[in-house]
Amino acid sequence: MSAGLDRLAGVSRRVRIASVNVNGIRAATRKGMLEWLDAADIDVMALQEVRATEEELRTALPGWEIVNDEALAKGRAGVAVASRMPSVDVRRVLGPEPLDSAGRWIEADFDIDGERLIVVSAYVHTGEAETPRQDAKWAFLDAMEARLPQLAAASPLALVMGDLNVGHRELDIRNWKGNVKKAGFLPRERAYFDRFFGEAGTEVTGVDGSVGTGLGWVDVGRRFHGDVDGPYTWWSMRGRAFDNDSGWRIDYHLATPALGERVADYRVVRAPSWDTRWSDHAPVVAEYTLGR
Repeated sequence: MSAGLDRLAGVSRRVRIASVNVNGIRAATRKGMLEWLDAADIDVMALQEVRATEEELRTALPGWEIVNDEALAKGRAGVAVASRMPSVDVRRVLGPEPLDSAGRWIEADFDIDGERLIVVSAYVHTGEAETPRQDAKWAFLDAMEARLPQLAAASPLALVMGDLNVGHRELDIRNWKGNVKKAGFLPRERAYFDRFFGEAGTEVTGVDGSVGTGLGWVDVGRRFHGDVDGPYTWWSMRGRAFDNDSGWRIDYHLATPALGERVADYRVVRAPSWDTRWSDHAPVVAEYTLGR
């Protein structure tokens, strides 16, 4: 926990890491995010859909070390990594131009008692089937598939978190039958995740019939909870989706195999009621045992 960050080097401890799409940081802090943070004892936090300038973000989260990447269009997207200790390196480019990754991908490196931890906050395009918006999503997922092995090669302890806007399996969407032809649950989108989580170096046949190479990353939420419905992380603001738990599991912790073995706890922090939510997404929180 945060207090534990002052411990002597050489002592392993649990580091609590969260990911949340805040749906606008200024609105989220007005609605109760700061009160949640006061009680949650988070050490590192990946934020998506920040929709704010760096100055506005720092004002909204006083006392945090912050690195961010703003979208080119004001008031859109935006990702950040907030932490209780400073990062030692930051990268903001996912792939070559003209990839539209501004405000959607940021990497921050941390030294946790001699161990290098790479933390990524990612916000994948929502997409829209058979439109240019979906083309941007395909390009982003292609770049992400190319980047994951590079991250794993850079450090055995790497963590990609965020709103990835894809439900991987039928267990990840309550109404999956009604969404098989819609962005977020298209077979081709899901096939990327088949490869992300497939055994490293093996041939993986995706749900769409495509064949590729497994990357060996760990879906921390699915490994921790097993083959159960959800737990969902996003619910539409329309109708009674939240009350009926008609949601999607689209917010992830993707860990390298070595980091996946360090998971001590994992949970989706679902608000107790519709009117107490400060975002349409729930925070996804895990604890990892780190430090030599």
